[in-house]
Amino acid sequence: MRRTRNAGRRLRGALLGQAAGLVAYAMFVRPRLLHWGATREEVHGALPGDAVIPLPHVVATRAITIDAPPEAVWPWLVQMGGYSRAGWYGYDAIDNGGIPSARRIVPELQKLDVGDLLLTSRSGTGFRVEQLERERTLVLAIRAFHVTETWAIVLRDLGGRTRMLFRLRVLCRPGLLGLIYLLLSQSAHYLTVKKQMTTIQALAEGGHRRSEAAPVTDGTSTF
Repeated sequence: MRRTRNAGRRLRGALLGQAAGLVAYAMFVRPRLLHWGATREEVHGALPGDAVIPLPHVVATRAITIDAPPEAVWPWLVQMGGYSRAGWYGYDAIDNGGIPSARRIVPELQKLDVGDLLLTSRSGTGFRVEQLERERTLVLAIRAFHVTETWAIVLRDLGGRTRMLFRLRVLCRPGLLGLIYLLLSQSAHYLTVKKQMTTIQALAEGGHRRSEAAPVTDGTSTF
């Protein structure tokens, strides 16, 4: 009898510990993952692309400040895409078939239009360009068999610097695959998006510093 009571106490203790862990995750960890770098106003403000998924299961808004103007950041965004493009600036082994993302601006990839497909796999799956406003907004959407997902990347001019917002909205279809995606994707998205944003930050800042340091000539000869 005593063993039974002790076993029952241990079980209740384990269940309470798990419940406490879930509550702590929901209250403290998950908001940090979903809102990394963003202010309260940025989290709750409307952004382009919100209307594509009016009632999402998950909304994540992340932000970063880049020490370069929007015109120095935009070329890195507009050339994104897997395989035939410059990559996603994330974890290339996972999201670009092991092909390294570009570390330079590629002139032939600077043209992008609404409706263009940016691949995420060799099978032809990828994000479609939903909205595009040069040096300000890029909205991408993917509609896979179990999920619809949008990325809204917005550049705000801070007078020589850029505030880059990245909003993710996810709607999963009913069923086991949608539920699994919903449960597993949030931490994965945080890691991937943080890597993308910090890589773009470093590339844009480095490129801008180099352009400012480059000598300016007026075409006249010094000889």
